[in-house]
Amino acid sequence: MRSATERLPRLLALVPYLLSRPGIPVADAAADFGVSEQQLRRDLELLWMCGLPGYGPGDLIDLSFESDTVTVTYDAGMNRPLRLTASEATALLVALRALAETPGITDTDAVQRALAKVEDAVGQARPAGVVVGLAGREGPMAPGVREAVQEATTGGRALRMRYYTASRDEISERTVDPMRLLLIDGRSYLEAWCRQAEGMRLFRLDRIDDIEVLPEPAQPPPDAHPADFSEGLFRPAPEQRMAELELEPDARWVAEYYPVDDLVELPGGRARVRMRYSDRSWMVRLVLGQGGRVRVSGPDDLACDVRQRAEEALTRARHLPST
Repeated sequence: MRSATERLPRLLALVPYLLSRPGIPVADAAADFGVSEQQLRRDLELLWMCGLPGYGPGDLIDLSFESDTVTVTYDAGMNRPLRLTASEATALLVALRALAETPGITDTDAVQRALAKVEDAVGQARPAGVVVGLAGREGPMAPGVREAVQEATTGGRALRMRYYTASRDEISERTVDPMRLLLIDGRSYLEAWCRQAEGMRLFRLDRIDDIEVLPEPAQPPPDAHPADFSEGLFRPAPEQRMAELELEPDARWVAEYYPVDDLVELPGGRARVRMRYSDRSWMVRLVLGQGGRVRVSGPDDLACDVRQRAEEALTRARHLPST
C-alpha cells in the first residue's frame, strides 16, 4: 500500500514533467524523482496503459523512446503539474523566507523568485478566501513596515507612506486611513482609505518603501466600507484589455506570478496565456523585459507597440561596442 501511495503522485507528475523536457535522458528524470532508473522505466510502462475513457490506442498516453531518452507524444490531457497542498506550500514558504534572511546567501534573486512562486501556490492551494488579522512575517519587506501598519491599524492612526504601484511602474507618496490588515493568497495587504485617490485601496506591504505613523487619528469617511474578497483578489474590469502571450519555458513564471484567464500548453514546454491589463505601457515593458522569451499573439496594436519599442532600443544601441 505504501508503495502505491508513493507511486501515484509520481505518475501524475511524470507527464507534465516530461512535456516540459522533451528528449530528457531517463537517468536524469529518475534522478530528479529520486528513484532508480529501473523504477522509472516501470512507471513509464504503466503510463502506456493509462489514458482517456474508451482506452483505445488513440486514447492512451503515448511515449517515444530514442536511445536512452524519452518524449511524450500524447499526454491524454495530463498536461498540468500537480498543485501543492496548503500544508506543502506553507512549509516551503516558511523555509524559503528563512533562507532569504540567512546571511551569506549569494543568489538571493533566485530565492526571491522561488518565494514569489510558492506564495502564489499557497493562494492556489486553498479555497478562495481571506484571513483577517495580523499575518506572519514575509519578505522582502522594508524594515519597520509591518510594525508601523499594525500600530496604526490597532491604534487608529493615519499613515504616510511611499508606495510602488507595479501596474503603472511608479512610486507615489500617499496618506491613508487604515481600516484592516489582510492576508490574501499568501500576501499581506493593508486596506485603507487613500486620501490622494479619495477611495478605498489595497496596498501590498512588500511594496511599501517607506512608512510613518502620523500623530493624527485615522478618519475614513462614513461611507468607506471594506471590500468583499471572498471570490478572490483580482476581478476583471470592463476597461481592461486582453493580451494573448506565448511564453517560452524560462518565462512561464509570468503565468504563475500574474493572474491569467487561461493557459494552453504548447510543444517544448511553452505555453499560451490570455492576460488582462489596464496599462498598455506596463504590458509593453513586461514583454520587452523578457528579452524575446515572450511573444505577443494579440491584439495587433499591442504587438506593434512592442515591435516599435524594440526597434527604437536597437537603434539607440547601434553605437555601443559589440562583445
